[in-house]
Amino acid sequence: MRFVARHWLFVALLASAAMLAAAHAFETFGHLSPCELCLHEREVYWVAMAVAAIGLALKYTRLSLNPRGAMAILAFIFLGGAVLAAYHAGAEWKFWPGPASCSGGARVTAADMAKFLSGGPMHAPKCDEAAWIFLGVSMAGWNALISLGLALTSGISAWIKHE
Repeated sequence: MRFVARHWLFVALLASAAMLAAAHAFETFGHLSPCELCLHEREVYWVAMAVAAIGLALKYTRLSLNPRGAMAILAFIFLGGAVLAAYHAGAEWKFWPGPASCSGGARVTAADMAKFLSGGPMHAPKCDEAAWIFLGVSMAGWNALISLGLALTSGISAWIKHE
């Protein structure tokens, strides 16, 4: 675990980039338009990438700052992402209502865009309808699990004494 902790900022940076790339691939190749909550979940990874990159930069400067602070911050960022994704998954399973602003229509298609550009209404995907389910878990559910794993690993990496 010390090896992982020593290199965690780099791993967290790569994991965040991979999650954003996967979301983009689902959108581009799977034609799954993101809902409002999906977009907020992506913001978590952008923030995590920035914190990890700054932590790496500070680790390798003349100051050689200990990266444990950045790892602790990442733990809270990923934990927040896990909570947001769990909220989204709960809304999909109808455990609680999703946000009122996320009650749009189905997927956004080229025809929808053409209507919008000609002055018609635009219907965003609903936050309370899972667009993709694998092994009984929605994309938001997988995001919650992955974010929780990243949060735990960030917390453990911050806790472990670095050499």
